[in-house]
Amino acid sequence: MIENTTQDEIIEQLLNILQERGKIALELARKTVLEEEIESKEVKEALTYFMNEYWNDVTRPAILSLVCEAVGGDPNITTLVAVSIILTSGAIDMHDDIIDESKNKEERPTVFGKFGKDIALLAGDALLFKGFTTLYEAVQKGVSAEKIAIIIKIIEKSFFELGDAEALELQFRGRKNITPEQYIHIVRKKAADVEAYTRISAILGDGSKEDIEAFAEYGRLLGMLVILRDDMIDMLSPEETIHRINNEHLSLTILFALQNLETKNAISSILNKKVTKEDAERLATLVDNGGGFSSVHKYMQDLSSIALDKIEKAKFNKNNLALLINGMLLPNWRSYLSPK
Repeated sequence: MIENTTQDEIIEQLLNILQERGKIALELARKTVLEEEIESKEVKEALTYFMNEYWNDVTRPAILSLVCEAVGGDPNITTLVAVSIILTSGAIDMHDDIIDESKNKEERPTVFGKFGKDIALLAGDALLFKGFTTLYEAVQKGVSAEKIAIIIKIIEKSFFELGDAEALELQFRGRKNITPEQYIHIVRKKAADVEAYTRISAILGDGSKEDIEAFAEYGRLLGMLVILRDDMIDMLSPEETIHRINNEHLSLTILFALQNLETKNAISSILNKKVTKEDAERLATLVDNGGGFSSVHKYMQDLSSIALDKIEKAKFNKNNLALLINGMLLPNWRSYLSPK
């Protein structure tokens, strides 16, 4: 972590950077969608809710801006590409919620939870198509047609890898015999989108081949850290833990703790029955005692070290890019587990 900087200060710095770098693209994305004439009241309401109240995505456009500038490019050239990515990523998120039957996230209803499966599917499709058509408008703002063609290929490749990861992940549902290595393999595949963003932004900034590959791997590792951080946070919420056990798959923290013979039987006994809130709270403690949290945190620290090495030769924004990595390292989880 950054020396002489508190956790709260790191979080505040990170949020300020993301907001500053991502707000213009986010507002433009909202305008692009909400100005569309849509006769269906339900779809219009779903898109309005998603864009205005739910999908406050400043992270993706901020990453594009920072990396483009880091290789010596003009960050403003990324804005319309970022709008496209905000919309297509929103579509993927909406569709994922349908697959995972996620009706709520972070105490907010998803579009699936608020409007139902059919409207969520249609709204997601609308965002997906709008995202791709918006990408072509970037040519009018100075992005060459050649670069747009390359960007489309990168997005296409990342979509296929994400879809493959989701399909493989479905095989984990209800299984207790998944190894940490199997899960990490899926996590790396699911980070394909962030690698795509950093690769695209390095290309937009006219980075060298070495720059492009270094920032692509930086993005892949950053994406993995985001997923693993969310994985840890889910384990600290009894409701989210129960949902994942019933509808998705076990978190990496549980998989690591199941490798510990001292806690394996106690954890398995909870997983083999209908899990209550009290069970979920006890499970978190058992996972902690079994080294689940510390193992994931150690793995995240290893990933962060590699990611920081990838940006060592960045021309600009090295500190901000490092802050993105450091911001993904979860604070002391035991403070969340201790009795309130």
